[in-house]
Amino acid sequence: MQTSTNSAQTSASATHTKVPITVAYGDGIGPEIMEATLRILEAAGAQLDIEEIEIGEKVYLKGNTAGIAPQAWDSLRRTKVFLKAPITTPQGGGFKSLNVTTRKTLGLFSNVRPCVSYHPFVSTKHPVMDVVIIRENEEDLYAGIEHQQTDEVTQCLKLISRPGTEKIVRYAFEYARAYGRKKVTCFTKDNIMKLTDGLFHKIFDEIATEYPDIENEHWIIDIGAAKLADSPENFDVIVMPNLYGDVLSDVAAQITGSVGLAGSANIGEGFAMFEAIHGSAPRRAGQNVANPSGLLLGAVQMLVYIGQADVAEKVHNAWLKTMEDGIHTYDIFKEGTSKEKVSTSDFASAVIARVGQKPSTLKAVKYEGGKSIKVTSSPTKKGKKETIGVDLFLHWTEANGGKDPNVLGESLKQYGYNGLNLKMITNRGLKVYPDGFPETFCTDHWRCRYQKADESPITHKEIVELMRLVTEAGFDVIKTENLCTFDGVKSYSLGQGQ
Repeated sequence: MQTSTNSAQTSASATHTKVPITVAYGDGIGPEIMEATLRILEAAGAQLDIEEIEIGEKVYLKGNTAGIAPQAWDSLRRTKVFLKAPITTPQGGGFKSLNVTTRKTLGLFSNVRPCVSYHPFVSTKHPVMDVVIIRENEEDLYAGIEHQQTDEVTQCLKLISRPGTEKIVRYAFEYARAYGRKKVTCFTKDNIMKLTDGLFHKIFDEIATEYPDIENEHWIIDIGAAKLADSPENFDVIVMPNLYGDVLSDVAAQITGSVGLAGSANIGEGFAMFEAIHGSAPRRAGQNVANPSGLLLGAVQMLVYIGQADVAEKVHNAWLKTMEDGIHTYDIFKEGTSKEKVSTSDFASAVIARVGQKPSTLKAVKYEGGKSIKVTSSPTKKGKKETIGVDLFLHWTEANGGKDPNVLGESLKQYGYNGLNLKMITNRGLKVYPDGFPETFCTDHWRCRYQKADESPITHKEIVELMRLVTEAGFDVIKTENLCTFDGVKSYSLGQGQ
């Protein structure tokens, strides 16, 4: 078997020149699974010029709240390819997710997570499953823009952009076409979030018309998630906004048999990062028991990306053969199915021993060279924008501690400016004034909508004067949101019950 491995190395060396990549060993089980992964890649003949950087917990604890030093960024900008083991982000305030920071800084807008069942060698309730989840990677709630606004209420801003959505949806269709997939499904919650998720769905429908060779469909996220968990064989490629994609890719990976088997690619325009989708599992650190499969399959995607598809094919098929032979780490070992429970390092050795072999029951993979998927967004059409009102958000309770919206509403009615008067008040999105119900629970966070009676355009000066009057009356204005139309279409949400 050693001869076979050496032959693979010689063949790959003759074909490929070394490609610079940046490697981070990470935290928890990260160093163990990275060492195992790199051993396998080397044995299969991967031609890599590795630069190591330190990221994660040690960097955080040195006082760097970003979790990455400036010289590490220099390496990433130089190599443009990042193989990253899991890291630990300290819990609590003041620390930002390095994963999110890296994805956004390098423009890694597309997160690609294949979720495949390996029945009967890995236990699963879904023996026929081969789903690729393509998750938008930069926007949505993961913008991480949060504020505590009152004693009782915090907020997180959900940001969905037309260019960002165009890129990820188009990427999903291009991926499907490049890899022979037949259908792309979109999940959103646009029956509730009509502007943000509504924009995602609208753009999906627009772009789908450009791919008549690929079936398309849309599901509301809740029933879509239920369908995915129940009958994943009915899905092929699924594209979603950031948060939904993060949650459901873990669900999809787990129902294949184990979240520990899933790799992940983060693709941008000129940069890419590859990783396992699981975390750093600090409770298992240093025990030589962790399963390196997720990181290894992420590395397989990396090999395809850098043009070493033949090596990727050797590694992936050797891994499939190892799984088929029942050589399993503790997390997927099952009596009667598995044949040998092995350590992290021994699993790597088993894969290396099978380089050059292919599975006989599981479907062997075939990579036909790097598939470069390039997408762009179309220029944004400028609409005619008019401001026709403003929402003033107040932190308010009565002097005696009450939260009666009628008291607030009657007080605010006294303060208007140039025909810009109070129209309604909502609490947690529900209209509570006028004509609210006394049974409705209210917090100390109020949205107070001001418009002119005919909803005619208003000026910023009028908004400023209104705020001055309300503030001088003793009210605590914590934020404002302008109510706008674009080309005459109202572009703001109504109050629930309005």
